[in-house]
Amino acid sequence: MNQIAMPIPPIFWRVGQFALTAALIVLLWTAADGAAIARTLGGAHPGWVAAAVITLVLQTILSAWRWKVTAGALGQTLTLSKAVREYFLSQAVNQSLPGGCVGDAARAVRARAEVGLAVSGLAVGLERLAGQIIMFTGLTCAFTITYFTAGGLDWPPRYAGPIGLAIGITALVFVAIAALRRPIRAIKPAVAQWIDMGLRALASRDVLPAQVTLGIMIATCNLAAFGFCAWAVGEHLQLGVLLAVVPLILFTMLIPLTVSGWGARETGAAVLLPIAGVPVAEAVAASVLFGLALLLAVAPGFLIMVRK
Repeated sequence: MNQIAMPIPPIFWRVGQFALTAALIVLLWTAADGAAIARTLGGAHPGWVAAAVITLVLQTILSAWRWKVTAGALGQTLTLSKAVREYFLSQAVNQSLPGGCVGDAARAVRARAEVGLAVSGLAVGLERLAGQIIMFTGLTCAFTITYFTAGGLDWPPRYAGPIGLAIGITALVFVAIAALRRPIRAIKPAVAQWIDMGLRALASRDVLPAQVTLGIMIATCNLAAFGFCAWAVGEHLQLGVLLAVVPLILFTMLIPLTVSGWGARETGAAVLLPIAGVPVAEAVAASVLFGLALLLAVAPGFLIMVRK
């Protein structure tokens, strides 16, 4: 007799995310000398941490502007002030709850009045995707240069192989989508319509300059903020490290298994930054400071929540 698989209740999934976050933090604290991490955090330079917070505030404002541009290409009108307010609120929710996307979903719901939930959700999703595309493109270029250039980073094969494979597979996915647009349009017109809407919002002649410019500025803010946190603990990361290693650390925050990337981000830093000669304690401390700076940067969103 066939058995029907019961879905996992959301509460168990949330508890699992909190448990995994705590487990990763405890494991890192034990394996990476928690006392050394605490001493490093205690000696962090507050000026560089403040610079990271300011940079992340700017990053949030620029991201809201990108959302406005993306939504406008889909026929959704947003004022910049509303976009900034909603973006801070969604970021605050994302930092408070497991999964890292609840705030974005709520942002789409609140902005749905003019164009409906489907288009509103698409605009939110495309805005986030635009950021990942820019970061991925920069990572691909930086990884290639630092791997093949003499004097670049000494990438261990156990890291270089999977990173190169992931980059290749991701690039092939984008190439396949572009190449299969016509067959998809013939077989699944509705799917092709959504692809065309995505291309119009991200790559049409009217929005491409703004998407590229804002994307580069936002990525620069993210990488610079992490760099400031590393400088706060005495580690001055070279440009190649910021462009090729730090994006990999930040990408771990997209894995929806922990609370707002905590634990996963610190694990990534502990594994990857030593490639550039950064001690593990300083690598974890820099990642912790980045997480704290991010919480402080989205503080306006928490104030909006309290007022609402």
